[in-house]
Amino acid sequence: MGTDQTKKDTKLFFHLKKWLEKAVMDYCMISEGDRLLVGVSGGADSFALLDLLDSPMVFIPDFSFVAVNIDMGFDPEYGTYQEIQKYFEENGYEYVMEKTDIGKLAHSDFNRKNPCFLCSRLRRKRIFEIAEDCGCNKIAFAHHRDDIIETLLINMFYGREISTMMPCQSVFGGKLHIIRPLALLQEALIKKYSRERGFPAAKNACPSSENSRRSYVKKLLDSLEIDNPDIRHNIYTAMSHVKPDYILTKKK
Repeated sequence: MGTDQTKKDTKLFFHLKKWLEKAVMDYCMISEGDRLLVGVSGGADSFALLDLLDSPMVFIPDFSFVAVNIDMGFDPEYGTYQEIQKYFEENGYEYVMEKTDIGKLAHSDFNRKNPCFLCSRLRRKRIFEIAEDCGCNKIAFAHHRDDIIETLLINMFYGREISTMMPCQSVFGGKLHIIRPLALLQEALIKKYSRERGFPAAKNACPSSENSRRSYVKKLLDSLEIDNPDIRHNIYTAMSHVKPDYILTKKK
C-alpha cells in the first residue's frame, strides 16, 4: 500500500470503492494472486484508479500491481513525466515509466488521417510488452462509464458497427486480460474525487485532444443532456437491453 488510508475515509471514497468492487465482482475482473499492470496516463481518471486499487478491499481477493506510464513525447521538457514519477515515488508504488515519441509519430506527415488510432495502437502494444516483462496477467485501464458510452457512439458514427469497450476482455487467447474497474462509475464523480484527493493536475498536451472524435461525441451528449438529463444513463442501460429480433440482420 502506498497512500495514507486515513486520508481516504470520505463519503465519496466509500461510494466509489463500493461501485469499483461491484464492477470487479460482476465481471470477474480479479482473482486471488493476480498481478495487475495499472495504466497511469497522468489524467485524473488513472490517478483515481490507482488510488482506489491501493486500499483495503472488502470483497476482492488479494492481488498485487505495478503502475506504468508511457510518455507520448508531446512535452519536450518532460514536466508531466517528472511529476508522475515524483507521485509514484512519494507513495511507494512499484512502477515502470518510459519516454517515447509515439505521439509525435502519430501526428506526423506520415499519419495525418487518424493520429488517435495509431497513437493508441502503439501505446497499447508497448503496454502489453511491459506487462509480460513484469509478470502481469491483467492490465487495468481507467476507462469509466462515460468512456464506454462514448465509445459505443464513436463506433456507430465512424466505424459502422455496434460495439464498445468491455469491462473485462480476454486477449492473446486468454494469456492477458484487460480490465476496467471504473466501468460503473460516472466521470463527474471520478473528477470530483481527484480534486478531493489533490492528485497532480497533469495537462493533456496532445494536439488532438480538443478536436478528436471522442471530444465531439462528449460535447454532443452534453448538448442532448440539456433536454434529457437521463441520456447517458439510458444509453448505458440500453447496451444490456438488446433485442436481437429488432436488429437489422441479413438473411443467409
